[in-house]
Amino acid sequence: MIQTDTERIVDDVIKMLLQEPDAPCDVTIPNDYDPKRKLLRALLNIRAPKPLADKLLEQLDCLLQTELKEKGIVEVEKLDSVATMFPNNSFSQSDKFILWQGDITQLNANAIVNAANNQMLGCFQPLHACIDNAIHSAAGPQLRNDCEIIMSVQKELEETGNAKITRAYHLPSHYVLHTVGPIVPNGTALTKQQRDELASCYISCLELAAEIEDIKTIAFCAISTGVFGFPKPEAAHIAVNTVNQWLSEHPNHFEKIIFNVFSKDDYNVYLNEILG
Repeated sequence: MIQTDTERIVDDVIKMLLQEPDAPCDVTIPNDYDPKRKLLRALLNIRAPKPLADKLLEQLDCLLQTELKEKGIVEVEKLDSVATMFPNNSFSQSDKFILWQGDITQLNANAIVNAANNQMLGCFQPLHACIDNAIHSAAGPQLRNDCEIIMSVQKELEETGNAKITRAYHLPSHYVLHTVGPIVPNGTALTKQQRDELASCYISCLELAAEIEDIKTIAFCAISTGVFGFPKPEAAHIAVNTVNQWLSEHPNHFEKIIFNVFSKDDYNVYLNEILG
């Protein structure tokens, strides 16, 4: 079987990762490309933040840029606003709002928001389905290294409701805003503190992004609604209303705010909130 350039790169990167001093032992490398690519992602998921060898970095750069081109980039300036799609909504800033279902790692917003944990180093669970894992996997391991620099200076876990910013590397965005949302244990009632903490995530991201002149568009994921367990209708209500109020109070900031959802059910939750 003739290997493609991409297959050769994946083989080379796996070999280089397995030669690192703290690499896992007794790893069986699959023959087929898809499981091999999943192995590569898993190895990067569990890899501690540390410098990358020049050849490893060069090969990863080529692979991730090729995959981005294959996935395609979604241009936020071509997406219809909420005001255009749903003109009868009651939100004063809906001309700046976009509701979009899809993969946030394809959006070319100036900044995208990552729902991080309080360690702020990305998800270390191999192939985990959380957005933290997806963003770090698409951006590349330099993103974890940037986060580690921030956290080593901070010397303590990130507080719920706060935000930090890094470069975005192989994402089509320029920056990633990392924020830690509240955790709502299964079966427990939602508290005022948890609501306030979630609102703080949105405000912290907006205020941090407002400090950087070239951030005009931000894509928010549905913070805390995944494994963190925040009820989705309440989360959507807080997201849309908090951002609407902040924009009303800061009228000269930002051109587009994208509320990004992954599933049709999540899209409908936001749509219900927008339409009242």
